[in-house]
Amino acid sequence: MAFTIALAGKGGTGKTTICGLLIKYLVAKGKTPILGVDADCNANLNEVLGLEVKDTLGQAREDMKKGKVPSGMTKDIFMSMRLEEAVAEEEGFDLVVMGQPEGAGCYCAANSLLTNCLERLVDNYAYLVMDNEAGMEHISRLTTKNVDVLLIVTDTSRRGLQAGIRIEKLARELNIGVKKSFLVINRAKADPEPEVMALIQQDGLELAGIVPDDQTVYAYDLKGRPTIEIEAENPALKAAYAIFDKIIP
Repeated sequence: MAFTIALAGKGGTGKTTICGLLIKYLVAKGKTPILGVDADCNANLNEVLGLEVKDTLGQAREDMKKGKVPSGMTKDIFMSMRLEEAVAEEEGFDLVVMGQPEGAGCYCAANSLLTNCLERLVDNYAYLVMDNEAGMEHISRLTTKNVDVLLIVTDTSRRGLQAGIRIEKLARELNIGVKKSFLVINRAKADPEPEVMALIQQDGLELAGIVPDDQTVYAYDLKGRPTIEIEAENPALKAAYAIFDKIIP
């Protein structure tokens, strides 16, 4: 069974960037093979990783609904085939993207499809790293289940921190198998204010570490350059690696 790390947090905190750095770390440490999962309907983990995505699970499901299953092929075989096509491969890691269904409405069916597909893939990997959509919806739909580490990413804002605290509380209340939760403060321009630290201590969340605001990371993002290519001496990358050293076996 793969060791599973799920990332969550408020939108705009740099969660996907941290996810990409985590995959970079695991590859560098030889903790492979890794399955990266983009469970965000606004998928962009592939851009962070420098991978081209040709197919998504959401698109496969929409094609099945529209009757695009070839004659003589069952829906189960069609979805199995499309699942294999949706896995983008790179040295040391693969990536599968949930994607966004074309129709409007609830994403429950797409998430159910993702969950079923992961159950079929997970035994082929040593580590599974899942980038979830912003907020709490994925937790309430029970997309994120049986997680070894829930990594909650926040910025230094009070709202970002409060969102992270609510995510951790909801995961605990729903009893979805999260073994350990950690908080990461990202894009920090200075040490957290005493009020921020008081909120963390009051809730009992364990602060895994702080990743400083970094112009190189910003420039990579602005130019559409994969942040997985950031050099080893980058301060943000070194801070992230120090965090991962503490929480990843």
